[in-house]
Amino acid sequence: MMRSLFAAISGLRAHQTMLDVTANDIANVNTVGFKGSRTSFKDALSQVQSGASGPSTTLGGTNAQQIGLGVQTGAITNLTGSGAIQSTGNPLDLAVQGTGWFRVASILTPGAPPVFGTVQYTRAGNFTTDASGNLVTQDGLYVLGDAATAQGPPPVFGPPGISDSQMTVPPVATSLSIGQDGVVNYVDSTTGITVALAQLTLAKFPNEQGLQRVAGTKFVESQNSGAPVVGVPGDANGLGTLASGSLEMSNVDLAAEFTNMIEAQRGFQANGRVISTADQMLQDLVNLGR
Repeated sequence: MMRSLFAAISGLRAHQTMLDVTANDIANVNTVGFKGSRTSFKDALSQVQSGASGPSTTLGGTNAQQIGLGVQTGAITNLTGSGAIQSTGNPLDLAVQGTGWFRVASILTPGAPPVFGTVQYTRAGNFTTDASGNLVTQDGLYVLGDAATAQGPPPVFGPPGISDSQMTVPPVATSLSIGQDGVVNYVDSTTGITVALAQLTLAKFPNEQGLQRVAGTKFVESQNSGAPVVGVPGDANGLGTLASGSLEMSNVDLAAEFTNMIEAQRGFQANGRVISTADQMLQDLVNLGR
């Protein structure tokens, strides 16, 4: 009976974790670029009562007798599928259509070029500009792009390979637009000429589910995500294109989350009932001596 108590306690803990994950998903159902999670369980160790035996000349073989010792959380998996795209009309709102993550970072050391901190990855494209005209996230991280070094058409960007830079919109800029290929254009109000400012960069990973979450719907590279493949929208790396004036919403499926919530609740109740039953049996055992 003590085994049943400990097994049921492990069930309570596991289903509480499942409910915690589900509650966070439901809380972020309207969070731009949010990626939901899924909880899976695995059984704990089993205690061997008797081992298996092979057949002999007179008797057949017997199977092992084992008693399970409960459950534990097997994995909390990031669900990185795309969410619904919602049109906003704001030219600085961007959604990735297909594979790819926006790259954002803080500046550790200003200069030319600046030294950026740890690059973070997000699908939340609700960008804005700061007082200096830099394209930033809602919490102030710089959106990384490849700066244009010569005007076009077509514009010429950095040296061979991606040269990370922040994208600073000058005060003379009007009619800012971002194309499907991530090229940021504006019209110079003094000359009336269309200028290519920079091109947004994206990244993809061998194992997107291995990315590690940080605050603000952002992720960082982990040992199991693999190294990022950095490129520009629509390139030969298979990166997706951008939809300007649109946002990717949360990929949380409310119907599935409500089902998970019911499963977690019923699982918790069932394990609680096991504890009550084992307690009653222990009470009956104690009362045998009266």
